Amino acid sequence: MITICLSEANFEYDIHSLVKAFYAAEEVKVSADREKICGLERDCVPLFHMEVCYLCESEREISHKNKEEKRNGIELIMYHPPEESGQAYEDGGYLEEVRRAVAVDFSDRVETKNQLKRCLYQMLSDYTGCKLPWGTLTGIRPVKIPMSMLEQGKRETEIKTYMSDTYFMSQPKIDLSVEIAKRELELLKQIDYKQGYSLYVGIPFCPSICSYCSFSSSPLGIWEERVDEYLDALEREIDFTAHALRNRKLNTIYIGGGTPTTLSSIQLERLLGKLQQSFDFSNLLEYTVEAGRPDSITRDKLEVLRGYGITRISINPQTMNQSTLDLIGRRHTVEQTIESYQLARKMGFDNINMDLIVGLPGEKFCDVKNTMEQIKVLAPDNLTIHSLAIKRAARLKMFPEDYQGMEMENNWETIDLTARYARELGLMPYYLYRQKNMAGNFENVGYARPGKAGLYNILIMEEKQSILALGAGASSKYVFEAQEGGGIRVERTENVKDITHYLERIEEMIERKREGIRMYIQ
Repeated sequence: MITICLSEANFEYDIHSLVKAFYAAEEVKVSADREKICGLERDCVPLFHMEVCYLCESEREISHKNKEEKRNGIELIMYHPPEESGQAYEDGGYLEEVRRAVAVDFSDRVETKNQLKRCLYQMLSDYTGCKLPWGTLTGIRPVKIPMSMLEQGKRETEIKTYMSDTYFMSQPKIDLSVEIAKRELELLKQIDYKQGYSLYVGIPFCPSICSYCSFSSSPLGIWEERVDEYLDALEREIDFTAHALRNRKLNTIYIGGGTPTTLSSIQLERLLGKLQQSFDFSNLLEYTVEAGRPDSITRDKLEVLRGYGITRISINPQTMNQSTLDLIGRRHTVEQTIESYQLARKMGFDNINMDLIVGLPGEKFCDVKNTMEQIKVLAPDNLTIHSLAIKRAARLKMFPEDYQGMEMENNWETIDLTARYARELGLMPYYLYRQKNMAGNFENVGYARPGKAGLYNILIMEEKQSILALGAGASSKYVFEAQEGGGIRVERTENVKDITHYLERIEEMIERKREGIRMYIQ
């Protein structure tokens, strides 16, 4: 455990995220409640204790040692606790290890945050001897920075210098971010930001729940008798949304979940038919269905997808190692993945994505290499490489005792391996994002052949266009141009996650959407 006590509640998330990036395996506690921090330390001696002091010239002194010197700034002090347990920082005996300070102008919050993070990064980097490829950047959308600067007409060299000086990012990550930003801007030229919108449709059922999953999904076996009831409610939401946006242009559709292909072929045809009947497809550029689990894919379902003009599907193995599939609760075989993929190819699908996860329990470098060798033979059009992120609601987080002895190993050598295989397949990186709770300070990258990039994936990450989301657990994003100072603002309307509540409160979900759309189209 690492404890960090703040002189006031400010920048807690940024401090926590950066310390966690250096100490992924440690529990990091950040609070301005000194009594709470001391209580934690009495129960468990921390690896180190840190004091973060926000110093205002008129209010605080720069240190306890020098009572005369005062200024505006932030001071960071790292203390090493005594060997014996049951003692907190307030009880005395902690030894000062490192001290750093930075002068800041608290009236500029963004620059204050950046200066704090640079100071903290330098302290931790010197202390650990480590450097982070993403530097101080702990947000999940690093491509936004170069994309915004490119749109402002900034030169590439200027952008790269800014990213290095501001965030201490490594040159390879800067190059990757700029490469993807340039590719995204080119791809998004065909998107109508103002009059266009995208549509997400959520099917919250899966054959079984994977141990790392925290999405709003439930095992199909529990809901099999009520799937049509779910579609009834979903159709009401479809009717309202289609009518409310009848004068707008629908650019992309993404049907996700869950696993949409847990629907029977008849139910799938019902859903796709309803969407086709309700919406104007004349401006549709991309139509994706996340087939996902190979054990949910059948010939008749693929025939339905082909019949309704689906342009892009996902068949997601996550790994091609059977022992890992069994461990994480994916009840399908490697052979089923290969068979489903080959069947889809034979039936004419020419834009197939495959999702993989690195950092799964028990998997080592050789296991990831085995997966990539098998994927290389299949040669998908899209490949999305995820670094494992364990959310609070995932079984891996809730029941860690079930995975004792199963190390979750990820490193930059593994990430570089997957990137190399992707490029050997002729796939270029086209979108990137990062998540909290990743197994290491890594990233998720989508690769695609020329002309096969997933437009919806870019739109959901870069927040350039409004996305209307339907179904249990779906979250709509309304993108507005800011009135002052340029840029955009994003408002969200969320549906309830619980399927029963969604069914019972569908009229409330429609009212929520009515209010969001009213703001969007006024």
